[in-house]
Amino acid sequence: MTYMANRTIFSDDHLAFTELVRAFIDKEIAPHHDRWEADGIVDRGLWRAAGAAGLLGFSVDERYGGGGVTDRRFSAVLTEELARAGASGPAFGLHNDIIGPYLTDLTNDEQKQRWLPGFCSGDIITAIAMSEPGAGSDLQGITTTAVRDGDTYVLNGQKTFISNGILADLVIVVARTDPGARHRGISLLVVERGMDGFERGRNLDKIGQKAQDTAELFFADVRVPAANLLGVEGQGFAYLMRNLPFERLSIAVAALAGAETVFEQTLAYCKQREAFGRPIGSFQHNRFVLAELATELHLGRVFVDQCLVEPALTAETAAMAKWWCTELQHRTVDRCLQLHGGYGYMREYPVAKAYLDARVQTIYGGTTEIMKEVIGRSLGL
Repeated sequence: MTYMANRTIFSDDHLAFTELVRAFIDKEIAPHHDRWEADGIVDRGLWRAAGAAGLLGFSVDERYGGGGVTDRRFSAVLTEELARAGASGPAFGLHNDIIGPYLTDLTNDEQKQRWLPGFCSGDIITAIAMSEPGAGSDLQGITTTAVRDGDTYVLNGQKTFISNGILADLVIVVARTDPGARHRGISLLVVERGMDGFERGRNLDKIGQKAQDTAELFFADVRVPAANLLGVEGQGFAYLMRNLPFERLSIAVAALAGAETVFEQTLAYCKQREAFGRPIGSFQHNRFVLAELATELHLGRVFVDQCLVEPALTAETAAMAKWWCTELQHRTVDRCLQLHGGYGYMREYPVAKAYLDARVQTIYGGTTEIMKEVIGRSLGL
């Protein structure tokens, strides 16, 4: 890969892990991904295979079956290689990078014993339920409620756009436990498969990332044991804000790797595809487009690699990375599809799938507009 050549942030251990991930993708994902795209969901067996290969639970303590490492570069390797393979179905990044910190940092000893071994083995697939039909980026607007009743919470509400929503065995639900306390009245509850009143709706029909199951979730008087509360009641919003920076960096990592891959494929295409007796890349306009993209991608790579080794990633820096890289991916795949001409519109060409898969990147994890708001507020505006 052109953009892997001059990177200095990876050690020999990271490079060895890269080879392991590529071998796993070649064996366990690439032969099946087209079928998963058609089915709208990946096989559960893939998760167990990933657990057996050591691809789940990097930061979980070894006594629970995890890797026991906090180096986010290992997660970045997995995220990048999946993006380069166009493997949008396996939501390992969601599991490891987004949900993992909640289950390692907020759980007590009993909860760790109950959930973490399955989290690492792939026997427990996870999701987090934040968005609602009437509340997306504005988490303070959620209406899902959890009312304490003895040693249980009675949970009522609806969530939507939930990645892993169909497969998930464990769902972290963002709910309002104190309606009058605004953001201080939000808590995190763990809902498990089979709880009475917990129902899944449609596997939503998205324009891209077809192999990744995304669902509606419904909660009707679900009695969630108080033992399934994560952390302290009323602190849910603070926990979400604390974990969002790494979530947004993870999205930036995937976006940039996806953009780099499409660029490399398009560069090769422009060198061999001819028009008027010469390669289309030799025309000045096309050459300038490629030069602009190469420059922007290089700038993005330097920034993201710096973020990956930054000891304390701030919310503002993560917002910059998420905004810049996802918009860059959107811009890159659009221009690369144009350079493919009519072939770019054909699904058999990777650039067409990349175009559809990339569109949501500027939306989930916080829209581009929300990222600019985070940055703007940090400037005292």
